[in-house]
Amino acid sequence: MRHVIALDVGGTGMKAALVGTDGALLYEARRATDRERGPDAVVETILGFAADLRAYGAEHLGESAVAAGVAVPGIVDAERGIALYAANLGWRDLPLRDLLAARLGGVPVALGHDVRTGGLAEGRIGAGKGSDRFFFVPLGTGIAGAIGIDGAIEAGAHGYAGEIGHVVVRPDGPVCGCGQTGCMETLASAAAVTRAWAAASGDPEADAADCAKAVASGDPRARAVWADAVDALAAGLVTALTLLDPRRLIIGGGLAEAGETLFTPLRAAVEERVTFQKLPEIVPAALGDTAGCLGAGLLAWDLLSTEVSA
Repeated sequence: MRHVIALDVGGTGMKAALVGTDGALLYEARRATDRERGPDAVVETILGFAADLRAYGAEHLGESAVAAGVAVPGIVDAERGIALYAANLGWRDLPLRDLLAARLGGVPVALGHDVRTGGLAEGRIGAGKGSDRFFFVPLGTGIAGAIGIDGAIEAGAHGYAGEIGHVVVRPDGPVCGCGQTGCMETLASAAAVTRAWAAASGDPEADAADCAKAVASGDPRARAVWADAVDALAAGLVTALTLLDPRRLIIGGGLAEAGETLFTPLRAAVEERVTFQKLPEIVPAALGDTAGCLGAGLLAWDLLSTEVSA
């Protein structure tokens, strides 16, 4: 059965699949990234995982994969196939596309940015399907975005488009890792909510999911933490919709798992802030944590389509 390899590399774990021509997941697997062993070990883990997937396909699906797609965090030069920088994984200027192609026997490999790759999947087969303009924003450890236009994702002139997490929403806010203060990421990411709720609750083990549950139960401390994060998130999103004018705003990541505990106040906060702007639909992402992997599969199939048309 004809298929491609899809890999979504995260800071702590990797999700992978063999994806058929119709987008069906023919086989799924997960592994730890092993970043505690250093960047070289991470690369070898990725290459070994890909090789194992290729062998599985040959044995169980009757043929080897015809291409591969891989999504990675950090700064990516997709055109040259180089993972330029990933703080969580410790690499710089890594020619990951060529390394994977060599390990997989020369099959074509596509490399993509994890959030933009997830946005590609949401746009084609998820919450953005049927929308000509959307903005996908996953709220996880950090915050980034993917700009969807007519079924494609806009990477920008230098591959940095969509970095909404580094829009300053409170100039007197916390210092961000990017060097600015008051970035949306420092106030409205799952990591930011975790920090704020751990401090407010006095429980160092408490996280954003615990905060959401406490909000739902009516805890005033949790509601204050949550309202602060939603306010910062709305401020950043209104900046985005002012610039991009999306028809649909898709929110994913860990915080979106809170459901209407997040979406009801967020929709209200965005609507309260808009003046002349057109209010987009604000909807939850549909694909969960499989979006990056599915998007990597789409990148691989797109690569084959491009080669055929060329």
